[in-house]
Order: sequence, then C-alpha cells, then structure tokens
Amino acid sequence: MPKVAVYSSTNQQVGDIDLAEEIFGVEVNAGLLHQAVRMQLAAERLGTHSTKTRGLVRGGGRKPWKQKGTGRARSGSTRSPLWVGGGTVFGPQPRSYAFRMPRKQRRLAIKCALSDKVASGDIIVLDNLEFDAPKTKNAVAFLKAFSVEGKALVITEDYAENVELSTRNIPGVKAINTTGLNVFDILHHTKLFVTKDAVARIEEVLA
Repeated sequence: MPKVAVYSSTNQQVGDIDLAEEIFGVEVNAGLLHQAVRMQLAAERLGTHSTKTRGLVRGGGRKPWKQKGTGRARSGSTRSPLWVGGGTVFGPQPRSYAFRMPRKQRRLAIKCALSDKVASGDIIVLDNLEFDAPKTKNAVAFLKAFSVEGKALVITEDYAENVELSTRNIPGVKAINTTGLNVFDILHHTKLFVTKDAVARIEEVLA
C-alpha cells in the first residue's frame, strides 16, 4: 500500500496517508494509457472539414460539346474532377472522430495514470487548499512554496471557484475537481496536487 506525506498549502508536512493499492499501486499499462489519450483527443476534434464533390460544385449542367465528331475526348460536365474548377474525389467530409472504450478500461487507465505519478514521486497530497479570494498571486505563492517548475495539476474534491479562478491565468497550471478527472490531464502535467478529500472521493468512485 503506497504511503505518502500530507502537506499544508505552505509546504509543511502535517502527516501521512495510505493510498489504496488497487487504485494508486496498479501495474502501469502503457498501451492502455495511449488508447485513453487518443480517445480523449479524438473526441475534441471538430471534424468540420468539408470539400465539394462534382455534385456540389456550382455549374456544369450543360454538356460542353457534343459526344462525337470534335476529335476531343468525351466530356459530360465542366465540373468533372478532371477539370480545373471541378469537384474533389474522395475529399474529406464532416465527420466525428470520437470512439469509445469500455468502462472498465477507462477506469483502469485513470488508475494507471495515478499509479505512474505515485511511482515517480510526482503526486503531492494536501491537507486542504482554499484561497480567500480569486487572485492569481495566491496561486503563485502556493506554487512557489513547493518550488514547482513546469506544468502542475490541482485536484480538489468539489468545484473550488477561488482555486480554479486563481490558477487559470498561470501558463501550464490547471485546477479541476474529481468529477473532471481524466488521463490526459494527469499525464500532461508534471506535478499533481491532490487534497485529502479528493483522494477519498477518488478511492470511493474507482474502488
């Protein structure tokens, strides 16, 4: 069972916490993580690309010349894909790139991502995290106390308005609650700050 220290928001150790082995100590499956990230990024693609086929290009209703006797190749429309200004053959059309993974695989992928952070020592459990006002300087002071360099993800149990508003102007820093926990954000950020209440909620949901 993984055991990590619990810190205050000023980087003072206030205790320890035992993390659930079946959630924070599973074997990391790189292939499953790759598939989960692909699923998430694919769902974010708009898929609004579009081209016009010969049936959609304006004009071309009249046969440009008669079928026989001109010495030229047969042609039925000036909007043939062979002509300049004609339609596009097999061009991209609006579509959805989204695909689904089984629910058990999605949950296991989150467990793998969390376990990877625990194994690398990049997860920091906080006793509590609250800001008295939505000010960026509060988040800057918090991150400075932990000497954070690079990307950081802050996970709270429920929506913490002051925390999310205070971090959104800092490049590379993002705050979410346990409802929006996802594989991409966990892997994309170097450091994970998780409150004790968030850890309890994650273990309750993923158990």
